[in-house]
Amino acid sequence: MTPESTITAMARAARAALPALAAATAQKASAIRHAAKRLRERASELAAANAQDMAAGAARGLNAALLDRLALDGSRIEALAAGLETVAALPDPVGEAFRHWTTPNGLAFTRVRVPLGVIGIIYESRPGVTADAAALCLMSGNACLLRGGSEAAHSNEVLLDCMAQGLVEAGLPAAAIQMVPAGDRALVGAMLAAHGLIDVIIPRGGKGLVARVQADARVPVLAHLDGINHLYIDAAADPAKAVALAVNSKLRRPGVCGATETILLDAALSPATARAVLAALADAGCDLRADAAARSLEPRATAATAEDYDTEWLDKVASVATVDGVAGAIAHVQAHSSGHTDAIVTENEATARAFLTAIDSAIVMHNASTQFADGGEFGFGAEIGIATGRLHARGPVALEGLTTYKTLVMGSGQVRA
Repeated sequence: MTPESTITAMARAARAALPALAAATAQKASAIRHAAKRLRERASELAAANAQDMAAGAARGLNAALLDRLALDGSRIEALAAGLETVAALPDPVGEAFRHWTTPNGLAFTRVRVPLGVIGIIYESRPGVTADAAALCLMSGNACLLRGGSEAAHSNEVLLDCMAQGLVEAGLPAAAIQMVPAGDRALVGAMLAAHGLIDVIIPRGGKGLVARVQADARVPVLAHLDGINHLYIDAAADPAKAVALAVNSKLRRPGVCGATETILLDAALSPATARAVLAALADAGCDLRADAAARSLEPRATAATAEDYDTEWLDKVASVATVDGVAGAIAHVQAHSSGHTDAIVTENEATARAFLTAIDSAIVMHNASTQFADGGEFGFGAEIGIATGRLHARGPVALEGLTTYKTLVMGSGQVRA
């Protein structure tokens, strides 16, 4: 079969599964719970498959951040299973009536949520996306075509089989969740060209992948872009919070999209606090690329270039800039942020409000680690990705973000003049 015929057959099978999902709240939740059970039962098998992927990734020269995204140890497998159960317990968004109104002529209008349809998800490295995306699509009444990267092929095979087992045990069609083979890149092109067969494409990966999808897609795209995230430490920041939040935001998992990439220091911040923040990062192995003012406080820092402030490091590297108060921080963020997640550390509520109001990123935080930019931490159970655009959905995309709506109009014989 050609790539085009393969995707056509898969998409048609996925679309044929949609009616079975339309009114299957109990079955959808049951399928996800069964999948979580299978995932726990097959944890050792999944760990072994992931070990194969990790060994192959190391041999291919994947960097530490990519290997961290690829890794599935026992705690991460359990977290995946627990995330599935959280999704299964969430209210089914399909059919939710969220707006009602009546016009003077007596027509009654109701808007209800409906699935997007067939969703194509293209992603790299992260095998956890297989379980998260499948569960979210299923619970929101969508069928999905998953295209994971070849670096996670063994892990994805086990994860997909667990999801397929869940569907079968709940009496739902297995075609609701399918995996596009990872070996042939032409299949990605066929997905992007499948207008009328796939309703929306969601890319989850590096800048190169997202750029290709946006450039080539003839299908609507819900983009997850890079996370050039900022943590601004205001003069009124609590010193202990400043240190803890800087270290956690940058270094908890430097390879995730919610990791802070730039630390902004208020010029009026106590030198002792600024020095403590920079020293804590450097002591933990973070390579600091800093301006002159910050380098005067931390001799291990090296000079930053202009390009550093527009770089998503995804590693133990942080850009550091000194700014003139919250106005300077806002100006820097507006010039360099990718619109993903930006945060302020301060005990001054007025300053916090000014920052939260002015910054137009998908997620804006006060006195919290940017690593909370995650659907599970938002209470969504999981996420497809974090959308940084302004259309349809922003921030962690979960059940509600995978629906659209239709309008029901109830009349009593009205005709239009």
